[in-house]
Amino acid sequence: MTSVNSMKAEIPTADGVADAYFTHPDDGAPHPGVLFYMDAFGLRPHLEAMADRLAEAGYAVLVPNVFYRTGPSPVFDLPEFIDMSQRTGIFDQIGPAMRELTPERAVSDAGAYLAWLESRPEVAEGPVGVTGYCMGARLSLRTAGAFPERVAAAAGFHGGGLATEDPDSPHLVADRVRAELYFGHADNDHSLPPEQIDRLNQALSDAGVRFRAEVYEGAGHGYTQADTASYNRDAAERHWKELFALLERTLPQS
Repeated sequence: MTSVNSMKAEIPTADGVADAYFTHPDDGAPHPGVLFYMDAFGLRPHLEAMADRLAEAGYAVLVPNVFYRTGPSPVFDLPEFIDMSQRTGIFDQIGPAMRELTPERAVSDAGAYLAWLESRPEVAEGPVGVTGYCMGARLSLRTAGAFPERVAAAAGFHGGGLATEDPDSPHLVADRVRAELYFGHADNDHSLPPEQIDRLNQALSDAGVRFRAEVYEGAGHGYTQADTASYNRDAAERHWKELFALLERTLPQS
């Protein structure tokens, strides 16, 4: 197993400074960059551990706190183990932060994150990959659409609101995407009902995007997050298999 080096980072954006976690193989060589978008619970030890797993596989991984406008991480007061059935007030805190991250701000921030990765000696020249979880899946898709020349691969897992009827729905970027995409949808997910999955698939197909989308049967929203009650180990490991395969196809390592 490759050892990793990690650090806390500060990334200048148009609206301030985003704190972040950056991790990469500890071998002195540049590696393909991966932008890792958090779920709604925010940047925390579990996400850092996920990023380290990617780094151990040979990638330089940046996990920004996309809620930096609300505050530095940890933005919310969360228990070590998150059980929504016991913490019904969590989204009273999270909701305002999510609403503050408008699509326009998300794209502006993505440009700053990609520029920071490009500036780092630990990151190899060339395109990057993006992966996102929960709300991060929306950010992953938007980033692929806004920066087609920079993003070679984009993945989203248990994403919500990917193909709504809103005029700024994420799926409407499909005609600008040049990356290969993969989606691992949660089964029976109220935040991404079947009609949204169909709408997303149709938009990507119509735009000629290379993609694969699968519903993980029996896996609920949040299935990758081991510090939550939604965690499903089998589905999480399936996600890793698919994510690594996507990155290996699109971000060749020297």
